[in-house]
Amino acid sequence: MDLSQLRGELDCIDRQIVELYEKRMEVCAQVAAYKIETGKRVFDKEREQQKLKSVSELTHNELNARGIRDLFEQIMSMSRKLQYQMITEHNGGGRLSFIEMGTIDCQKCRVVFQGAEGAYSQAAMMEYFGETVDSFNVDTFRDAMLAIDEGSADFAVLPIENSSAGIVSEIYDLLVEFENYIVGEQIIRIEHCLMAAPGTKLEDIQTVYSHPQSLMQSAHFLLEAGWQQISMKNNAFAAKKVAEEKDKTQAAIAGETAAKIYGLDILKRGVNDVKNNSTRFIIITNQKVFATNAAKISLCFEVSHESGALYHALSHLMYNGLNVTKIESRPIAGRNWEYRFFLDFEGNLTDSAVRNALRGLREETRNMKVLGNY
Repeated sequence: MDLSQLRGELDCIDRQIVELYEKRMEVCAQVAAYKIETGKRVFDKEREQQKLKSVSELTHNELNARGIRDLFEQIMSMSRKLQYQMITEHNGGGRLSFIEMGTIDCQKCRVVFQGAEGAYSQAAMMEYFGETVDSFNVDTFRDAMLAIDEGSADFAVLPIENSSAGIVSEIYDLLVEFENYIVGEQIIRIEHCLMAAPGTKLEDIQTVYSHPQSLMQSAHFLLEAGWQQISMKNNAFAAKKVAEEKDKTQAAIAGETAAKIYGLDILKRGVNDVKNNSTRFIIITNQKVFATNAAKISLCFEVSHESGALYHALSHLMYNGLNVTKIESRPIAGRNWEYRFFLDFEGNLTDSAVRNALRGLREETRNMKVLGNY
């Protein structure tokens, strides 16, 4: 038998597989109708494990057993997705816990940012809300979250990611801890400047103060200089300290605005290693709201610590044609080597594809939380 004959035989077998798959999905649709009528959950893990065991035992060697198990995991996954889709359509999309608004009302609002006057967070706030916004600053990210949680501010502006240094991990943890939600984002270009008290020369400097992220972003410049590096809660705090102490052995790395506010000399501009460096800031409120034109969704969830768990969770987005733009993980407190996953993907909470995906994720992951649609 030549290759063309073998391929013809495979084509015939494949057609049979497709026919049987479609028959199976027709029966699955009937199962979904039954579950809609009775209110029974779609995902029955015990039943699926029994099925995987039984079909694996029908094979004649270990390789085929593993292949059949993988194949039926996919088949049952597709079955569940069909059922989620039918349930979503039957329920009209289900209850939406977020309130849709034409636009997010930023008029006459009060905004909090972390850091001192001149911080990059303040620049992001003014870019998003305007220069005349009613605002105040706090020392820590937690203080900012508390301010909106308690109602002393309507919105908070917090950095979540830098294009060269990566995520601000504390913000991810705080988004899980607090019932505050993302309603917008602002990206600003970052140009770090080395600044010091008037009259200071480069050769006078022994110690540099800045936020850990800024020190990391300027690592090459600082390594060549050989100065001691000391972390501060915020770049603007570093600039303020150097200005108040007037010690010519000290310098700060911060933005140009901080130098102007605190009367410092800029000794060198653009000390950050990556010149097209940018930071993404998120706008947070304590209301579960989203704008009609919102196009990005952020959420988090946990999965079982077993092979394929994350893959199966992400498949709900792939099946519904949703584009994942970012994925991060953070350790789960008290559970060594287990992680919470954070996703950004394109979509709006009113989209049927988004609702289908969220229903599947809610059923098949733990502690899923939509962090915002913006």
